[in-house]
Amino acid sequence: CVSYALFNFHDAAVKLLVEGDIPVFEVLFTRSLAILIGCILIGGGRAHIARTIASPVMKPMVLRSFLLLGAWLCYYSAARYLPLGQLMTLYYAAPIAATLLAVPILKETVPPIRWVAILTGFAGVAAASGITRLEVSGAALLALTAAVLWASATIYLRRTAMAEKTIVQMTITNAMFVIAMTAATAFFWTTPSWSQMGLLLGTAVFGGLAQYALFESIRRAPVSVLAPFEYSALVWAFLLGYVIWGDTPTTNVVIGALMIASAGLIIVLSERRAWKKEKAQQS
Repeated sequence: CVSYALFNFHDAAVKLLVEGDIPVFEVLFTRSLAILIGCILIGGGRAHIARTIASPVMKPMVLRSFLLLGAWLCYYSAARYLPLGQLMTLYYAAPIAATLLAVPILKETVPPIRWVAILTGFAGVAAASGITRLEVSGAALLALTAAVLWASATIYLRRTAMAEKTIVQMTITNAMFVIAMTAATAFFWTTPSWSQMGLLLGTAVFGGLAQYALFESIRRAPVSVLAPFEYSALVWAFLLGYVIWGDTPTTNVVIGALMIASAGLIIVLSERRAWKKEKAQQS
């Protein structure tokens, strides 16, 4: 939940920067470069770099980085053409996709109660967004592609999370972003103002902390358990939209937020019940 809250502050800063004519390539490059430098300094400098290069999860993390990069590009390309509600509804198919992929790839067992939570959360997203009909278009397909790419990246992270330290995985991910965005940033570079410099720093701080929280959560719980909590991001999205852009939540938003909170509560209660049952059997 902390991770998704921080990602919303990160996305709000990105939106402000893009609205101020700072290219997305530049935002991703500077954010990732700052996080990369921070990881190297915290990790111990040259020794950390050597340990990262020799990491056994290098190849799958590189693949995950490209999946995330594709998700970024698809999402922000679709955002130019789709209303915010439709965009978010399509993108939040990611938790369902992640749960579906977790079954054949990670061999996770998804009990019915988790499906109830996921579908409840998705219904809450639809209600809060006010969507009654989704039209298939090129932009809609881009948003759905972003959701599938993000879900696939989450699955890969679960496969590597237990084999390497979080800071090493963050180093690999952000190094790949820097390498991939260098050429585009050099071509589209726009000199930021002092306020935009502050926002760029904010994307690095919020993004870095959000990545760390996400990586650590995936080390501790199955993807299908964590997936419904991604819907909590919508609450923060509408809150920040109101505070920063003056977007007033409607009745649908309130109803949707309650449904999203219910999805997370269902998971918490079901997991607590399962834990108590397991403890009772052990004793």
